[in-house]
Amino acid sequence: MELPFAESYRIKMVETIRKSTPEERQHWIKDANYNLFLLKSEQVFIDLLTDSGTGAMSDKQWSEMMLGDESYAGASSYYKMKEAIFNITGFENFLPVHQGRAAENVLFSVLVKEGNLVPGNSHFDTTKGHIEYRKAFCIDCTIDEAFDTTCEHPFKGNVDPQKLEDVLKKSADKVPFVIVTLTNNSAGGQPVSMENLRTVRQIADKYGKIIVYDSARFAENAYFIKIREEKYKDTPIREIIREMFSYADVMTMSSKKDAIVNIGGFIGMRDHELFRQCCTFNIMFEGYITYGGLAGRDMNAIAQGLYEGTDFEYLNTRIKQVEYLGNRLIEFGIPVQHPIGGHAVFVDAKRFLPAVAREEFQAQTLAIQLYLEAGVRGVEIGAILADRDPVTRENRFPKLEFLRLAIPRRVYTNNHMDVVAVALKNVFDRRDTITRGVKIIREAPIMRHFTVELDLA
Repeated sequence: MELPFAESYRIKMVETIRKSTPEERQHWIKDANYNLFLLKSEQVFIDLLTDSGTGAMSDKQWSEMMLGDESYAGASSYYKMKEAIFNITGFENFLPVHQGRAAENVLFSVLVKEGNLVPGNSHFDTTKGHIEYRKAFCIDCTIDEAFDTTCEHPFKGNVDPQKLEDVLKKSADKVPFVIVTLTNNSAGGQPVSMENLRTVRQIADKYGKIIVYDSARFAENAYFIKIREEKYKDTPIREIIREMFSYADVMTMSSKKDAIVNIGGFIGMRDHELFRQCCTFNIMFEGYITYGGLAGRDMNAIAQGLYEGTDFEYLNTRIKQVEYLGNRLIEFGIPVQHPIGGHAVFVDAKRFLPAVAREEFQAQTLAIQLYLEAGVRGVEIGAILADRDPVTRENRFPKLEFLRLAIPRRVYTNNHMDVVAVALKNVFDRRDTITRGVKIIREAPIMRHFTVELDLA
């Protein structure tokens, strides 16, 4: 008889979480202006808002925290992090920063100019925000299969080669770089194949363009290459990672994901001149080039986390838990992005709440309903996150309207996943009674979803 699957770790410390009443949740969500970001953490029972910085560090990572060198310049922790980055990614030049959006801010301060076009596969919120803040434009070149949530394409995160070629053929002089997001968050945590990475490299070389990887979940992407791309089924994860990065010139990294830490990030670069230019902005925005807004203890934890996060057994455990939740929802008939992605389950809010008008923000409405049902906090990846068009200032309505349920690493058990699944089923069973959504009362001019204030429509 085959043994059942079990996690590749055991629990060493626990944190108490409180169950609230429906009446409390009604009061709290109204006080938060129906924005789940504005809830207090103690008002949440199971927190699936994000997998960024919410993971549980290992005993080895906590041990490394105690060994941190807090010297202002040239700390040993910097060199430990540098060695780990080189061993895993092959990038020799790197700058530490406090998180992924800081890496984008530093890098794009050098590379992005007004009027530029930046093609890629579904730029995520901070990436798009930093590009549009500089009066440049994002061009989505994701394959069409990504926008059909019923399609079982194994690499829905792929860049469409023809779409990319069309942009470069017409406007190469306006393109500073091509960006590839690993995995493709906005499309549902979907991976990019190695074959596609090679093809993008060939197209970029044809037009003399550099390639930047948004690498927050690069290890999860490598796992999917191993599992779904026949050629790599017997290839170790770290060998897959080295090949992936061999097709890139630059990488930005939020270490809060695949390095399993609570804060931190970095930029990896091959070109020393680009590194030199980025150093100026790193010192201005983050700190000196050997700490970049991080304590030495954080750099030690990142270095250790990079090794742990690229271990196959860890990745297998992590992604199987996401699959577990996704499969429970599928059993209940709940529409989700197929196949299940790496870091989260993405619920198709358009199909879940067809009676709610898109102008009343279907995914945000669904997120509110799930919170009211069981104190589970997810996040909208839809029209509110998409922001307004920077030229017309009209709401942008993306092809995909998702409720994302992002699973923190090494934090919850499958019993928690069962609670989430049943809570969402209860909402699904009464979906016909949900006909009105929410409206915007107040919003920021860019990246509004973090602080937007809403009311019932």
